[in-house]
Amino acid sequence: MELGKKEFWLVVGSQHLYGPEALEEVKKDAQQIVDGLNESGKLPYPIVLQDLAVTADAITKIMKEANYRDEVAGVITWMHTFSPAKMWIRGTKMLQKPLLHLATQFNESIPWATIDMDFMNLNQSAHGDREYGFINARLKKNNKIVVGYWKNADVQEDIAAWMDVAVAYNESFNIKVARFGDNMRNVGVTEGDKVEAQIQFGWTVDYFGIGDLVQYVDAVTDEEVDALFAEYKDLYDFDYGDYDHDTWEAHVKVQAKQEIGLRRFLEAGGYNAFTTNFEDLYGMQQLPGLAVQRLMADGIGFAGEGDWKTAAIDRLMKVMARGENTGFMEDYTYEMAAGKEAILQSHMMEVDPTLAVNKPKIVVSPLSMGDREDPARLVFDGKGGAGVVVSMADFGTHYKLLINEVDAFEPTEAAPKLPVARVMWTPRPDFKQGIHAWIEAGGGHHTVVSLNLTADQIQTWAKMVDLEVVTIK
Repeated sequence: MELGKKEFWLVVGSQHLYGPEALEEVKKDAQQIVDGLNESGKLPYPIVLQDLAVTADAITKIMKEANYRDEVAGVITWMHTFSPAKMWIRGTKMLQKPLLHLATQFNESIPWATIDMDFMNLNQSAHGDREYGFINARLKKNNKIVVGYWKNADVQEDIAAWMDVAVAYNESFNIKVARFGDNMRNVGVTEGDKVEAQIQFGWTVDYFGIGDLVQYVDAVTDEEVDALFAEYKDLYDFDYGDYDHDTWEAHVKVQAKQEIGLRRFLEAGGYNAFTTNFEDLYGMQQLPGLAVQRLMADGIGFAGEGDWKTAAIDRLMKVMARGENTGFMEDYTYEMAAGKEAILQSHMMEVDPTLAVNKPKIVVSPLSMGDREDPARLVFDGKGGAGVVVSMADFGTHYKLLINEVDAFEPTEAAPKLPVARVMWTPRPDFKQGIHAWIEAGGGHHTVVSLNLTADQIQTWAKMVDLEVVTIK
């Protein structure tokens, strides 16, 4: 999750018509807004004020520089006065970073006792917003618009939410998915056009034979495995079940060896997401379970059965959520008792521990798929809270993103024989309508859930990349 320094630029629209004294006041007010926003404690990244946007050349220069500077994650524009929109055309067309139009003004209220035409000329954000908004709409810029007084908490929170999306948008072009093996045989929803995904979303998706990973795993030393196993002891409870201690620990150490090997493989290739496939395990002692969960907890995107689209979405949403309460998921089975309707979410093993409400325990249990040794995995119950579930599918002519708002809750009944982590939620608007709409729209069984993100944030990213969206709420 180390993304480097990120900042956002504030560009203030005005013009020379009002004279140098007015422009000095514009700059003074803009700096006060920047200082106030940065000191609010609500923004995850700093805002940096740029030169006033008073000519087409000045605007173009700023936008070109924003494109060039990797640390600039996006541009925020504010119309202090009336800014003729034709000045913005070239620079706005050139801008390749996310754009937010902040529809605010310096003063909260109209000073009726003293207002005159000097005040009107200087403080005409309502006038400027319409002119500037028109040109963005005509250019089909897909920019975000946040409306409200800049000191208000809700406005600051809206800016903060957009900032997280903007950082994720830029990071999307750095997403690299390593596929160990191909897609699970005969499964439709995990297929997809990798070339189109790279064109539209920026994702690089590379195939590797499982033997390429086996070489890294086999090179891990016993000393390295023992050191990581000691770390497991500090972090998790050990559930030996029916295994003797030596056998149980030997199986867990296989996962430790796989974790170290996976980390080194991904780091060597610059990959920040990956997939595995239980149908392609030649040379592996176990299907990676605990190893995968540990990597997901550190911000690496993942999906099972070769589902590279979901692995990439997982990484994207982890960046957007700053690594918290977000992870790969799969629909498993329904609870249909009246008044208790819900969906049990899990996977064969690979459930993201950032979603854990209790201290995870390491369990070793047989796995019917893969025909390998009994693998180790983390078992826990999921957190409760409002969240969003996201799935992407390739419909042949285009990609489609599905979003469902859900209400997750902590399980209330024990499941002593279930050797995997579990997350429970009820889809909105209710069980029947949510499931019906999801199925009708072609939503997949592999998803990414986040209890930190909102549907609006996902929609904002989708708009940036011209992606069709179906939102169920």
